[in-house]
Amino acid sequence: MSVTLPSKQPLIPVLLTPTDAAKLLKVSLSWLAKARMRGDGPPYIRIGRSIRYSESALLQWVKSRQRLSTSEPSS
Repeated sequence: MSVTLPSKQPLIPVLLTPTDAAKLLKVSLSWLAKARMRGDGPPYIRIGRSIRYSESALLQWVKSRQRLSTSEPSS
């Protein structure tokens, strides 16, 4: 009899380069860099001199940007 253990979530999330993140979000690399400087873009991780984006954080950020009406205030 074999027992299957539930799979664990990886300790390190999937990390995307800015190029990959821009493609996923369908925005330009320039927009992503400017949003990072303004502080209103998706959360990012700095590893040394490299910028990385957690795939799960990008999806959460996109969900937080959803609006039902143009009269809703943006955050």
